[in-house]
Amino acid sequence: MRSFDLAPLYRATVGFDQIADMMDRVLANDVTQPTYPPYNIEKTADDSYRISIAVAGFSENDLSVDVKDHALVVSARKADEDDGRTYLHRGIATRAFERRFHLADHVRVIGASYADGMLHIDLEREIPEALKPRRVEIRKIENSAKAKDVVDADKVN
Repeated sequence: MRSFDLAPLYRATVGFDQIADMMDRVLANDVTQPTYPPYNIEKTADDSYRISIAVAGFSENDLSVDVKDHALVVSARKADEDDGRTYLHRGIATRAFERRFHLADHVRVIGASYADGMLHIDLEREIPEALKPRRVEIRKIENSAKAKDVVDADKVN
C-alpha cells in the first residue's frame, strides 16, 4: 500500500485545496477502479472533450447520464429479460454499472449521443470572462503633472 503525506503541500500553498483533495482521492481509489465498461477520453479541440463509453447490449433507455457535485455520473441498468433463452456461452456483459468522472472547474456537459453501442458525451470548458487574461493599459504621466507633486527644497527650508 502506498501512503503519501500531502501535509507539506497544504502548508506551502494557498488555494490549491481541490488539487490536494483530488490527489488524495486518486491515490485512495488507485486499486479499486472498475474496468467495466471500457471508455476513451478524447480532446476534440482546445477547450472541448469527448468521453466515449462502450455500452454494447444497452439501449438509450437503459442508460443514465447525470451531473452532480462536479462529477459526471454514467450508469446503466438492464431490465430483466426472462425470455426463456438458454445460453451456452454468455460473453456480452449487460450487468449494471456506474462510472464517475470528476470534472474540473468550468467544464460543463454539452450533450450525449448513442450510436452503434457507443455512448458519446461531449464536454466543453468555459472560462468566465473575469478569469480570462486581459491587457492592462499603461498610462503616461506628463512631466507637468509630475512637477506639481514635487515640493521645491528651497521653499521648505
